Amino acid sequence: MATEPARDETMRVLIAAPTRRDLEVTIELLRKAGVRSVPLERGFDAMLRQLRTDVGAVLVADASLDARRMDALLAGLSGQPTWSDVPVVLLTRDRERSPSAARMLAALTNLTLLDLPVSTASMVSAVLAALRARRRQYDIRDQLVAQREAEQALRDADRRKDEFLATLAHELRNPLAPIRTGLQALARLPPSEVAQAVRVRQMMERQLRLLVKLIDDLLDVSRISAGKVRLERERVDMCRVIEAALESSGPALDAGAHALHVDLPDAPVWVLGDPTRLSQIVGNLLTNAAKYTSDGGAIRVVLRAEGSDAVVRVSDNGAGIPPEMLEQVFDLFAQVDRTLDRAQGGVGIGLSLVRELISLHGGSVSAESPGLGQGSTFTIRLPVIADVPARSSRGLAQTDAINGVRRLRMLVVDDNTDAADTLVLLLGASGHEMRTAYSGVGALRIARQFRPDVVLCDIGLPRVDGYTVASRLRSDPSFVSTVLIAISGWGTDDVQRRARDAGFDFHLVKPVDLESVNRILERL
Repeated sequence: MATEPARDETMRVLIAAPTRRDLEVTIELLRKAGVRSVPLERGFDAMLRQLRTDVGAVLVADASLDARRMDALLAGLSGQPTWSDVPVVLLTRDRERSPSAARMLAALTNLTLLDLPVSTASMVSAVLAALRARRRQYDIRDQLVAQREAEQALRDADRRKDEFLATLAHELRNPLAPIRTGLQALARLPPSEVAQAVRVRQMMERQLRLLVKLIDDLLDVSRISAGKVRLERERVDMCRVIEAALESSGPALDAGAHALHVDLPDAPVWVLGDPTRLSQIVGNLLTNAAKYTSDGGAIRVVLRAEGSDAVVRVSDNGAGIPPEMLEQVFDLFAQVDRTLDRAQGGVGIGLSLVRELISLHGGSVSAESPGLGQGSTFTIRLPVIADVPARSSRGLAQTDAINGVRRLRMLVVDDNTDAADTLVLLLGASGHEMRTAYSGVGALRIARQFRPDVVLCDIGLPRVDGYTVASRLRSDPSFVSTVLIAISGWGTDDVQRRARDAGFDFHLVKPVDLESVNRILERL
């Protein structure tokens, strides 16, 4: 059978009776039993069409079948899918001599023979049993369909995983290549080439920021999937959010020499949310627009208060989105461009993060595009809250300088000697007195001699880990005022909780940058 109609459309019984009176009586008897039934068509082609749609069961009297009708009936039942076996109930006066019974017994596997004369109860019972069997067949069909869909979903997921890993490797190599080249160039530059060394260092910093953002996005995807993302909600002006997002996505916008138009209202647009995460949302949309817009393209950011919503629209005149991808672009690892240069579009997690993070804020995001090559617009909506006096939002505008911070004794603990030495070099340049330890045991020994004001300690130390170092220092009254900063490659809530329980005051995720440390020092 070519088609697979829905079950509620196929529970009718097709009836072939020798006379119209027999047909009408049988239909009425089945109706009283709650069974819908219709006459089995007479024409060959009409019967074939009917058997492809009305296939609950067939009730037929052999006296109603001539050779042509029998051929049509068997032909219609011969093309069933593997899950289907339409039940047929045959009413016959002499099953031993009936040619119809002989042919059906030879051709069909789901045949019930009833000898005439048959009681009404027996006929109705046979039909109901046939329909129950048919329903079980549809259950099997539904299970097979669900199994096929699950298998296809697994194949699709496996394909997306392979594509993601290939693209991720490409994305990681992109910034690593200039960083390695930059290090080689710095090693060969003469001391007099200060300006060129500065340019190389700035290039390496840009590439490192790309690496850090990619890793942060991957960690965010994992934390959201595990339900471990917690928002630090506060009243925040969306104008400040957009300004912070423009700053963070500036390198991507500048790299493409895009014409940027920003349209913000004069009055604040207040929402309740996590300012850092909201900035990440808008920044991901801006970075996405920059990636999918050719150099020199136009990008527009508009903020409006529309009714009870704060609405941000990020538009571009870039690659556009085909209609069938407008919803899929928010799926994890989804990419519109699947050509060999698809890495320009990233690894397919930025827009997924946007959707998940905006949902956590009680908002929504949508995509619009006239089609490929015609640009796109992404719109986010968040509930507005009552106006409040303007004030700075935590985490959006903080100084990077350490002016005014007193000279501190600082101990850096990390078994990765390169990481420890470079952090000491960076902080020491700010005038702090620095010491280094490469193990937990060494950290405890040096701390008792050096009496540091601040300890930056890696958690994943061999043998004596960072948690143990912190708890032992906290158990010593002479370190009661020492500021302990945990450093870890893990940023999960569980790791941060364990760090607090061990006695750490702050937690930083690797790679640690100067701005993060300075923000802590400013609070001392």
